[in-house]
Amino acid sequence: MRDPNYCLLYVNDPAASTAFYAGLLGKRPVEASPTFALFVLGSGIMLGLWSRHAVEPAASASGGGAELAFPVDSDAEVDTVYADWRARRLAIAQAPTRMDFGYTFVATDPDGHRLRVFSPAPQ
Repeated sequence: MRDPNYCLLYVNDPAASTAFYAGLLGKRPVEASPTFALFVLGSGIMLGLWSRHAVEPAASASGGGAELAFPVDSDAEVDTVYADWRARRLAIAQAPTRMDFGYTFVATDPDGHRLRVFSPAPQ
């Protein structure tokens, strides 16, 4: 079986979500329509934003049931991203904290999808 390389988030307002992620990721989508946008990330993973009102079959899931995780190289970088995202007025679900897997915080996008930034704990 092939490895997954595509993540779809069902969003209420694709235009607003596209603008949100373009600002957050610092890149423009490679494809955009009134009901869908596609970003190709530096890792090769593709992030699709699909209107929850247009997806077929209809999706029953809403935001918060999963996370997009952003690994960074240091605890200081976690704090830098945290300060940037607070300045952008992202909703913060968890302030920076140390957990067994590393130093982390969680924010949410406009649809409640969780965005975790973390610096892995030393092995």
